[in-house]
Amino acid sequence: MNPKERLELIKRNVAEIVTEEQLKEVLKKKNPVVYLGTAITGRPHVGYYVWVLKLGDFLKAGFKVKVLLADLHGALDNCPWENLEKRYIYYENIIPLMFKSIGIDTNNLEFVKGSSFQLKKDYIFDVLKMSTFTSVHDATKAASEVVKLGDNPKLSGIIYPLMQALDEIYLDVDVQYGGIDQRKIMVFARENLPKLGYKPRVEVMTPLIPGLIGKKMSASVESSKIDLLDSEEIINKKINGAECIEGNPDNGLMAFLKNVIMVIKQDNKEKFVVNRPEKYGGKLEYKNYEDIEKDFISKKLHPLDLKNAVANELNKILKIFRDNKSKLDKFAKEAYD
Repeated sequence: MNPKERLELIKRNVAEIVTEEQLKEVLKKKNPVVYLGTAITGRPHVGYYVWVLKLGDFLKAGFKVKVLLADLHGALDNCPWENLEKRYIYYENIIPLMFKSIGIDTNNLEFVKGSSFQLKKDYIFDVLKMSTFTSVHDATKAASEVVKLGDNPKLSGIIYPLMQALDEIYLDVDVQYGGIDQRKIMVFARENLPKLGYKPRVEVMTPLIPGLIGKKMSASVESSKIDLLDSEEIINKKINGAECIEGNPDNGLMAFLKNVIMVIKQDNKEKFVVNRPEKYGGKLEYKNYEDIEKDFISKKLHPLDLKNAVANELNKILKIFRDNKSKLDKFAKEAYD
């Protein structure tokens, strides 16, 4: 894969890169490194597949990939301290299965526990040093779309973006990747790391997938998301109840189809199949998302048929979690009940 192909792969379904020119320089390195951090708060859901797939792109493009299982960030964002290690164990067991479920080669993938380095003397010193030139206003603004601040923000939520900025340094990465909701923290990092004598890293962001009921797919809104441990029956029921107005592709179901299912299909050189009775037009097969959207807008593809096809694909992807359900249910119960 040449540099141009590697760049285009990384740019696939990306909302923003800060900056693309800097990324081109990173791609010239022999072993570039990217990381994504996920705070161990709510239960992982199928929306996480957006970043799992994008990290797969980075792996194919020759990157070393680090996934930060951010336990201390979870505590800073209101995860009870007594549940912290239990939630870390749940994430530690379930996130690797997401990569395995869609066949991503993980030989160059590493999982890192946040507290394994974030409590060390040099790291804490840099957090304190950064706090001396960061205003409460700027830290609050940076955290506003990621941390649950509320009307009376806790100091913990304001510390959060300082630590996320420094994670880029202490994980020794060239690129930080995350959802577009991370943008303010990423810009904060680029503006403030040079004040400590560190060079800014490249920031790559992908869109957030809307939930099944029209809002952001959220672990805290049960009807908006599909949990990785949901049964086939529950998945079918949730998708059947998803907002999906005939002819209007602006919904969470289509977004998931575009950013997850069709990426998997194209990478595997497979077609997306919609099985319909002959009296309703028979089977439809699609090689790309654009053709699906075109047929949906023209009402050639009915929402119910689309929902059935998406549910079928999703149930196949999530089979690995059902195969490991007893163990994962145990960890989930300890972490969240």
